[in-house]
Amino acid sequence: MNDVLLVLSTCPDKNCAEQIARSLVEEGLAACVNISPQITSVYTWRGETESAEEVLLLIKTSAGRYAQLQQAVRSLHPYELPEIIAVPVTQGLPEYLDWVEQCTNTET
Repeated sequence: MNDVLLVLSTCPDKNCAEQIARSLVEEGLAACVNISPQITSVYTWRGETESAEEVLLLIKTSAGRYAQLQQAVRSLHPYELPEIIAVPVTQGLPEYLDWVEQCTNTET
């Protein structure tokens, strides 16, 4: 069993997404962050149905770094309540999963 998480977060624009992604990778909190352009989000906020064009981050990290990653995203993110959802990775190319863990290992 591996220790890899896929963390999802949306950003208001590409510049914000790139700033967060670069910071997470440079700090060793993520091995890789994919930035998916232009998604449409429909959601309820303060009792109203809203929609917004956003950019999706797909963040690969280890479970051991999740708390720090969450704190970093919150501090860098412009939203009052940013989406930060972690999904355990139960299957994947073993060499890739090992790489994610190596990149986010606090002991290296």
